[in-house]
Order: sequence, then C-alpha cells, then structure tokens
Amino acid sequence: MAPRPNRSISLPITLSSVAIALSIALLVGWTYLIVTNPVLAQDIVANRLLLWTGIFGFVVITTVLLLFSVFLVREIREVRRQTSFIDSVTHELKSPLAALKLCLETLAREGLPEAQRERLRGMMLDDVDRLTAFIDRVLAATRLGQDRGAQEIETVQLVELVRKVVAVVTRRAKIDEGAVRIEIPGDLTMVTDAVALATVLENLIDNAIKYSDPPPDIRVSARPADARWLIIEVADRGIGIPRGQDKRIFDRFYRIPSEAVRARRGTGLGLYVVSELVRLLGGQIEARSAGPGRGTTMVVTLPGRRI
Repeated sequence: MAPRPNRSISLPITLSSVAIALSIALLVGWTYLIVTNPVLAQDIVANRLLLWTGIFGFVVITTVLLLFSVFLVREIREVRRQTSFIDSVTHELKSPLAALKLCLETLAREGLPEAQRERLRGMMLDDVDRLTAFIDRVLAATRLGQDRGAQEIETVQLVELVRKVVAVVTRRAKIDEGAVRIEIPGDLTMVTDAVALATVLENLIDNAIKYSDPPPDIRVSARPADARWLIIEVADRGIGIPRGQDKRIFDRFYRIPSEAVRARRGTGLGLYVVSELVRLLGGQIEARSAGPGRGTTMVVTLPGRRI
C-alpha cells in the first residue's frame, strides 16, 4: 500500500488568516463609520452598550479563530510526526524479524555445520536484543509521566553504572568497548534512580554511536558542578546538529529532516525519553553542537551528588 501524502497546512492557515482579516476589517470599519458619521454617533450615544458588545464579539471571534489556527497546525504536525513514527516502527520491527526468520529457516537444514549453527544463534540473540531494546524504549515513552512516584532512589557508583551501560550498548552495536572513553572519577557517587539514569545514558550513548561515522569516538565524562549538582556529558564527533534544531530534537517523534539522519534508523523517541526522564530526576538536558559534521555534546545536569 502506497503511503498517503502529507496534508498541506497552507489551506487551513489561509482560511483562518482570511477569517481573521475579515473580522478585523469589519471591526475597524464599523468603528470608523460610527466615529465619522455624526448621525450615527448621535443615535449610538444611547446605545453604547450595543457598540461595546459588538466590539467585544468581534474580538472574541478573532481570538477563537486565531487559537483554532494554532491548534489545527499543531495537530496536523503531530499527525505527521506520528505517521513518521509508525513508518519507523514498521521498519525497526520488519528488519530483525526477517533476519530471525531467515536464521530459523537456515537452522532447519540438515547437515548444517555446528560452527555455522552457533553463528546463527548468535545472530538471532543479537536481533532479539535489538528488538527488546526497541520495545523497551517505546514502552518507556508510553509510561512516562504515569509512574512519577515509582522511583527507587539509591546510591549509585557512577563509573560502574556507566561501564555496564557501555558494555551493553557496544555489544549491541557490535563495536569495541574502547570506542567509548569513560572519564569519570572512581569515587564519584550520586543518590538517584539507577534504572532511570541507566536508561538515559544508554539512549545517549546509543545515539552518539548511531549518528557517528565509523569508527565512532565517544566520550562519557562527569564532574561536580557545585555542592548539589552533577554534570554528565556524552560527546561524539558525529554528524552534528543544524542550528536551531538543538531543542526540537527532544520533541516526541521528531527527527531532523536531513539525509544524514534519514539514512539511520530511528523513531524520534530516544531523546524524548531522555529529556522526560531527566526532568523526572529533577535535572535538565541540553544539546550542544557547532553545526553539521562537527559532533554533538549532550550535557545532563542532575541533583543528588555525593562524594
């Protein structure tokens, strides 16, 4: 089935703009006619309430039309993002499922060497891990904001947590762990939700690898900002972020409209999950990039530091 073309938002914007312009023209014209026509002015002296009621009505109509236009444009953009998300989900699911099917069909052959069987099993496990990570990400985005009181706070040895995350992400991406440099003091600890923090770091490191040309060069560092705050940075030398997109990349379903981004699989959920989890942890996140092709640094500021 061919994908449906995106609806143009120019028509509702044009219609709303015309309606607003006509309302303003009627309001201004009516007021001008009354002020400049003495006969009407004399008649209207006793009916000022009618005049002001009419003016108020025009203002209300104009405001409603304006709000309607803004709402309509937002809804159309949200539908477009969701359509793109569905397309991405379909692609993310079909690729590993097709690989799993092929591996199972190959394993069913008689006389298959044991070494090849083990290689196929390893490939299947990789695809299952990839599917699990993808589904976990979608579920995390769905649950965000519903379980605010379900956090489990504990003291976290930050460098150990990062090492575990790096091991998982690099194994899934099939790259050497040395591609991700960890620059975190061994005695740096913090009191936080370890599961949420691990999810944040996993998404950021995974993104840094995904949007870097091989071989990736990723750096994860952490330092105290002051007595209460800790700064964690995930830096890469990848494709970078165009100017003006550094905040939009945290919107749900949003992906930068560039060929370098479209060439890589994604749903536009990863950074949305990250930003929401960071907010729930009481911190903030920002993206820093000098532009396309010049890498990106994700800066996460979190409370709850202990040394």
